[in-house]
Amino acid sequence: MQEFAYIHEEGTMPEGLKGIPFLEPFDQHEADDLLSSASILECDPGDLIIKEGELESRIYILISGGVRVEKSGKLLAEFDLQGAIFGELAAIDDEARSASVIADSKVLCLAIDQKFLKDIKPPQENPSFYAALYKAIAQITVARLKATSKELALLERKYHELKASRP
Repeated sequence: MQEFAYIHEEGTMPEGLKGIPFLEPFDQHEADDLLSSASILECDPGDLIIKEGELESRIYILISGGVRVEKSGKLLAEFDLQGAIFGELAAIDDEARSASVIADSKVLCLAIDQKFLKDIKPPQENPSFYAALYKAIAQITVARLKATSKELALLERKYHELKASRP
């Protein structure tokens, strides 16, 4: 895995980041601030991007490639869509990472360091920025909860169908 400083031209949204839902709540100035705290990660298949149990404060935006999320070695999720976000709970709590994220292919992602961001943009002095950040995280969380609820409802229905069909 290689990491590079992300050089952002203020006042513009890079082509690869346009239309990413996570960035939509931010005005251009706030997006510039967010991107100024970012770096680019280039990963090879098998590279460990996030290690379960590690204390680390980055949010990741997948630009290309695919990753898998594992907890205790068990697959939880896979992401391969441009703009997919992972590691977002680091912005909310200072707890250890609850799962590992591993590159499944060549991966390019933007890593936004929350600790650095809080140093250059203190929450007390920038409430609108943090309102936009937490709104973006809430939208991601809601979408994931809806998908999980839908999947659980489907599994419950299948369970009841199987149970009813047993003699």
